[in-house]
Amino acid sequence: MVLKEKRENVLLLTLNRPEKLNALTGALLDELHQALKEAQEDPGIRALLLTGAGRAFSAGQDLGEFGEGKPDYEAHLRRYNRVVEAMAGLEKPLVVAVNGPAAGAGLSLALWGDLRLASQEATFTTAFVRIGLVPDSGMSFLLPRLVGLAKAQELLLLSPRLSAQEAMALGLVHRVVPGERLMEEALALAQELSQGPTRAYALTKKLLLETYRLSLTEALALEAILQGEAGRTQDHEEGVRAFREKRTPRFSGR
Repeated sequence: MVLKEKRENVLLLTLNRPEKLNALTGALLDELHQALKEAQEDPGIRALLLTGAGRAFSAGQDLGEFGEGKPDYEAHLRRYNRVVEAMAGLEKPLVVAVNGPAAGAGLSLALWGDLRLASQEATFTTAFVRIGLVPDSGMSFLLPRLVGLAKAQELLLLSPRLSAQEAMALGLVHRVVPGERLMEEALALAQELSQGPTRAYALTKKLLLETYRLSLTEALALEAILQGEAGRTQDHEEGVRAFREKRTPRFSGR
């Protein structure tokens, strides 16, 4: 249900339930979590690209998985939470290519990409209130940080369907491209990131997430600590050397 394909040092992950609009199941989430874990540990992978098969990115949770019984959402969300924590803590850049509808938890997962591209045909909706639920998979944490509290309230309470251009205007995605060029541009972006100082990327992601809960004094202190860590990397040495020699740096991620 999750296809894996390595393109040089980029790992392409594809949610692969096209007949169900890539609706999410426990099994699919487990596969995605395992793929993220393996990518984290593989030094040959320096960037990831996540997309969906067929005409959708993901329609969110597959409610049919629960049958006629009442689901234990608290238990089920542990599977989502493992994936979200793996995405947020991934020490390699993650590009997301939204190729079609992204709804509910599918939208949540898309938003955890470090850089997000969408095809012109993509649509976005929070969807949770439509079935009487609250946002999950980290959406309550991330959405207000992306669009502000007032707009997040609107998107969560009214659940409008946004076009790709509307999503970009709000900051949900960074770029909108024609559908036939989406994967080409997303892969090129992932490959560009894979050639960069991936350790510095990881520390930057950590810094941005942490500073939301810190005072200015605490944020300045954390900047100094993480800058010290970055300053001890081989990539920093290479960057300075390349600057002095007036050439393009050759980063290794170390």
